[in-house]
Amino acid sequence: MALKSYKPVTPGTRGLVLVDRSSLWKGKPHKTLLCGKSASGGRNVHGHITSWHRGGGHKKLYRFVDFLRNKVDVEAVVTRIEYDPNRTAFIALVKYADGEYSYIIAPQKLSPGDKIISSDKTDTKVGNCMKMINVPIGTIVHNIELQVGKGAQYARSAGVYGQVVGRDSGRVIVKLSSGEVRLISGECRATIGAVSNPDQKNIVLGKAGRRRWMGRRPVNRGSAMNPVDHPHGGGEGKTKSGRHPVTPWGKLTKGYKTRRKLKPSDKFIMTRRKK
Repeated sequence: MALKSYKPVTPGTRGLVLVDRSSLWKGKPHKTLLCGKSASGGRNVHGHITSWHRGGGHKKLYRFVDFLRNKVDVEAVVTRIEYDPNRTAFIALVKYADGEYSYIIAPQKLSPGDKIISSDKTDTKVGNCMKMINVPIGTIVHNIELQVGKGAQYARSAGVYGQVVGRDSGRVIVKLSSGEVRLISGECRATIGAVSNPDQKNIVLGKAGRRRWMGRRPVNRGSAMNPVDHPHGGGEGKTKSGRHPVTPWGKLTKGYKTRRKLKPSDKFIMTRRKK
């Protein structure tokens, strides 16, 4: 996919850069793989705002994406590549040999008409899914499972991937896009290739309204609020409180580590991600 820039015929198109989606499916999504999706507006079950600056935005339908790929040894044909408003990556509608339809995360270089399969061991072809112990070293993969049978959790966002760099006593060493090197069980599954839409990181929205369409509201600085609204609020003119920056609820931020100490999965991390 290429990037698409616009002539500045309006203030909103000045500097606007979007992903060209002209080659994607232009019709409606597959009806049996849809369900309604209600927005929370950043509020919890008590109606309290726990995630600020959310609300509004366009209505969306949720597409059921198959992250398990547990239909083993049944060949499927890619019917079309679609846009999904719920994620940055594109999705592919596939039709299995028994007539069943399913959505999967579309990898780069996957085209309508391609044949893919999920198996314990199969060809190293884009879109094929297999156990990681059988993936050749050096192969680019995405949709990586962390626990056997739980479904893909890593490398699902636009343009990202992991690389199999080695094996160690039934486990596979994977280097992720963040730079983290991690041990993963060889029985976990992964899909060959990198995730589609790598140009997503280069888009420029061009105007605040486009961000509002995405369900994001304006962001206010805490120092511009009153003391009742934020710990940084109040004071005459611009003030520096002299204390470490905190959230509206007093929790330290900007560098404060929130990862749980002695987390069980720490033993599987060989190299931490880049800082």
